[in-house]
Amino acid sequence: MSLFGDFNWEQYTKAFNAGSILTFERFREHVFPCWGLDWDKIRASKHLGTFNVYNFNKHELEVLTPDMMTEDYLVACATLPMWFPPVVINGSTYIDAVFITDANIEEAIRRGADELWVIWTVSERGIWNPGFIANYFQIIETTANGQFRRMVQRIEQNNAALAVGKTGEFGRHIELKILRAEVPLHYLINLSTDRIKESVNLGVEMARKWCVEQKIPLATPREPPKPDTTSLSFTEEMKGFIAFGETDYVAGFRKGHEDKNFLMVHLTIKVDGVDRFITEPEHDAAAEGYVACEAFGGNLAVEQGSFNLFVDQGDPTVKRMLYRLYFHDGAGHPLTLSGFKLIRDDPHFDVWADTTTLFTRILRGHVSAEEEAKSEIVIVASGIIRIHFMDVLKQLMTLHAEGPSVAEQTATLARFGAFFLGKLWDVYAQRVLLYGPF
Repeated sequence: MSLFGDFNWEQYTKAFNAGSILTFERFREHVFPCWGLDWDKIRASKHLGTFNVYNFNKHELEVLTPDMMTEDYLVACATLPMWFPPVVINGSTYIDAVFITDANIEEAIRRGADELWVIWTVSERGIWNPGFIANYFQIIETTANGQFRRMVQRIEQNNAALAVGKTGEFGRHIELKILRAEVPLHYLINLSTDRIKESVNLGVEMARKWCVEQKIPLATPREPPKPDTTSLSFTEEMKGFIAFGETDYVAGFRKGHEDKNFLMVHLTIKVDGVDRFITEPEHDAAAEGYVACEAFGGNLAVEQGSFNLFVDQGDPTVKRMLYRLYFHDGAGHPLTLSGFKLIRDDPHFDVWADTTTLFTRILRGHVSAEEEAKSEIVIVASGIIRIHFMDVLKQLMTLHAEGPSVAEQTATLARFGAFFLGKLWDVYAQRVLLYGPF
């Protein structure tokens, strides 16, 4: 079952003549009541707003105001052909207007708006994937992005004309503010509430960042996470080589191997609050353990460590695992191990190499991620360390969950497993379905 509808089983026997794959019935029965929709209040609202729906019989885009809205019209606004059956209202057949417009900016301008804020989450990656499902939604991306960009061009041309004393298409300056982002959530096929929560949290985070960039004051601080008594931990060990004075990771590994500058990291990753860890975009946890390197003075305790699992950096189909460990060498000098694993789909099978290879640098001082990105840092050494096959088997044996009951501990492990596999799907199975369904 999709979170957005029930399977329309009775139609499947009709094969190519089936009415739809899904229905909106459970959505009507369970989701709409949770939203607290009061249609009498909605129709009596004095707020100016519009809804777009396509009348297939008339082949016209219809714009509905609050006084016209009903539950059927709301369903029609989201009824994608083939996936959901069209909605018949007063003898007319209605479907989602997405193939005509996914943001009816013209209507807002017609109604007097001269400042438009657009939240645009239709994918703009521009990568064509094979397969029927991918093709269907790529057609939507084509129509939606194409229409939207043409409208943006019209606004820009209007403003440019006004700037040189001409009339312009709309007769006044139109201020356009666009908040756009790639959302790691499939348009329709989703089986995980965790992924939906994560996407909402990511949207809030990016919106707050955008507001700061636009110098828009934030009215309320970010809400603190809810109490969560579940926890999870696992131990991993990575081994490799580094070279002093080297900035390139591969060259550092090779020279370090020649010079026998061995480096090992033994860590226990501790997740306090698994719900927070899975649904917050940072996916951050504490890292404890030690760094072992004879050139630095032997086994050196990690005084403060952080770990981020499957972090998106603009493109949800490319992820990183981030490590940052503060320690002191044998002579008492503060150092930082900064490392990342690059999770990216290359032409050959590389999921094993990607998830076990840590590109590593040792920095002078205790350097935060922000400081590393912005300031001139001193790189003491660079190289690569890896998790070996036998160490992966040991790591799996250390995976442990804590919770109020055995059932919650089991559920915690299952949630973490689904999260882990879902993120790998985003990267390596995107040609099957762009984002993991769980």
